[in-house]
Amino acid sequence: MQLRNLVAHKRILAENCGEITEKVVFINRVAKVVKGGRRFSFSALVVAGDGRGHVGFGLGKAGEVPDAIRKGGEKARKNMLTITLSGTTIPHDVLGVFGPTTVVMRPAAPGTGVIAGSAVRSVIEAVGIRDILSKCIGSNNPNNVLQATINGLLMLKDPQQISDMRKIKLDEMGFAPHAGAQRARAQA
Repeated sequence: MQLRNLVAHKRILAENCGEITEKVVFINRVAKVVKGGRRFSFSALVVAGDGRGHVGFGLGKAGEVPDAIRKGGEKARKNMLTITLSGTTIPHDVLGVFGPTTVVMRPAAPGTGVIAGSAVRSVIEAVGIRDILSKCIGSNNPNNVLQATINGLLMLKDPQQISDMRKIKLDEMGFAPHAGAQRARAQA
């Protein structure tokens, strides 16, 4: 229930986003056995984003691949969400869960790049994140991985908003951007 409230607050119209690019994550062929043989249909999982913190995804189904991709793209544009970013990375570690899939995402130092699997990478690149570490645990079904990634990104909060809400300074909270990278440099 809490995630539904988050989604409602983070929705944005496609017209308010920048130039939206679409990427096909997965195409699935489904066969239905009928009296005369098999009937094939296709489903396409599509991610759309503007590279500036807005992303959406959609599942399109049709008798032909291009139609399925078009329908998925239309659904992705209708379901655009705003994601909180911190420069080229995310503000803090986050765990995205959906069904049997868990996606762990951690901020990375500038220049690290996107270290992620295929479905997670598609979402991350569509949002516009350039430095991140991620790991997919459990099921690697593209539908579940995509939804878990979106759920995790929706849970990101801006450190400044949290410090204002708690009425303490950012320094007192112990927030340090790219803390993992700073610890690695200190140990070397």
